[in-house]
Amino acid sequence: MKFPLHAFALAIALPFGAQAATYANIVAGDSRIDFQYSQMGVGLEGTFQKFTGELAFDPAQPGQGKAVIEVDLGSVDAGTDDANEELAKNEWLNLAAFPQARFESREIKDLGGGKYEVAGDLSIKGTTHPVIAPATFTEQDGKGVFTGSFTIRRGDFSIGEGSWSTFDIVANEVTIDFQLTATP
Repeated sequence: MKFPLHAFALAIALPFGAQAATYANIVAGDSRIDFQYSQMGVGLEGTFQKFTGELAFDPAQPGQGKAVIEVDLGSVDAGTDDANEELAKNEWLNLAAFPQARFESREIKDLGGGKYEVAGDLSIKGTTHPVIAPATFTEQDGKGVFTGSFTIRRGDFSIGEGSWSTFDIVANEVTIDFQLTATP
């Protein structure tokens, strides 16, 4: 029996094509967005418990990837109920007017070795600024895991207005850490 050449080519290509995956669905239970800041010289941390996102990332074509992450700012947990209530106020996050933060990527640059630089726009409290988030990507158990960290200046986003607009009590720098786990 003669084996057609095109069937042979297809049989060889299928296993390799099946390995390429576009990661698109964020697994909320395996993902997190945390932050660190300093108040009166003491390092503090918190987390956002609710966020959604749209991803389109193919490790074979990272430059064509996209990410949009929307964070429910009302889900903030800064460690105490008092801190969470303070952050909801107009001087801080102004949750009544601005319930969400949004990051939208513009470019993903492959740095090699599973390392990337994700450039995009971060919008908080009605203000948008460009950010660059160094990130790593690994594939684990059929999932793609993106981890990274970047620092923002809260003053750039009017987080802490009025008497809080100086940085002598609460530092200007806030570090955002993330781990986003996604499935194809």
